Amino acid sequence: MSDALRVLIAGGGTGGHVIPALAIARALRDRHGADVRMVGTARGLETKLVPEAGFRLELVHVGQLKNVSLATRLRTAFDLPRGIFRCISLLREFRPQVVIGVGGYASGPAMLAAFLLRIPMMAYEPNAAPGLANRLIGKHVDAAAVNFAQTQSFFRNAEVTGVPVREAFFSLPERVSDGSQHLLVFGGSMGARALNQAMPRVASALLNALPRLTILHQAGAKHLETTQAAYAASGADPSCWQVRAFLDDMPARFADADLILCRSGSSVAELAAAGKPSLLVPFPFAADDHQRKNALIFAQAEAAVLVPESELTDDRLIREVTALLGDPERLREMGTRARTLAHPDALQRIANMAVRLSGRHVAG
Repeated sequence: MSDALRVLIAGGGTGGHVIPALAIARALRDRHGADVRMVGTARGLETKLVPEAGFRLELVHVGQLKNVSLATRLRTAFDLPRGIFRCISLLREFRPQVVIGVGGYASGPAMLAAFLLRIPMMAYEPNAAPGLANRLIGKHVDAAAVNFAQTQSFFRNAEVTGVPVREAFFSLPERVSDGSQHLLVFGGSMGARALNQAMPRVASALLNALPRLTILHQAGAKHLETTQAAYAASGADPSCWQVRAFLDDMPARFADADLILCRSGSSVAELAAAGKPSLLVPFPFAADDHQRKNALIFAQAEAAVLVPESELTDDRLIREVTALLGDPERLREMGTRARTLAHPDALQRIANMAVRLSGRHVAG
């Protein structure tokens, strides 16, 4: 076995878990020469993104415990010991000096296995309210990297490091005002049904109230055609709106936007890094209501306006968007306040925490 630092990163499922996990893996590999393996499940985004990034992925079978039927919970409880034993086997074969849990289904069994084998454990938690896996193991970890000070109490030895965000979000070119206004709408890579339905209904009214406005809307591949059709049926000027399944260059899209309408999952870290004002509509069924809690922190800092989905009427949406876009000074202040919630050195700090936990010296 090589004497290189060995790190196992466990968890995944959604992009909010997998993308930061890969950023941490790259930092450990490229800056610290670490041998990194990842553990996930067969149904998460990790099955595509991890191999593409050049890391070895080990799969464990583990089901859901929250927001599912009793039968599913019972199957998960039955499968959990097998998942833990599988992770124990992986840990004994790989012999990592550190195990990092990033949340998601595979995180729980891997962290429990590390606990049983007394391997140093580190939790990564981007949300204001930890998910089930991190909550269960939180008081037993050796260290934790969190995004919000409010989250520290859930863990032992927690540090507010922030969330790894692409460097491009921190260095966006300043938008030069030419009198036009641009609204960016997105609900994550899969889209958001509530935004996909609400925005076409109000598009015509918004464009009438704000004659220099253009709208770019990421609807998700499954909702592209229906959302485009709804905009077309609204009577809104088709030269002023565009619906896309997925937006590849999000830093550039952020740079063009005067206001961003979105959910409040992991994307809030990008809003902070970019210093962008936002109108946040939390997904009401997010685990442990973490999206509402994320949005509340931004709203309390006056960096965003929070509108619960239950209150997202057409009138409310028109009123909030027109009020914000009609007050450029307020938008500037919101953007400045958003940036105070950013952590430019998050990735370096998280990687350094893992290295220190392994007992190795952090160079530099």
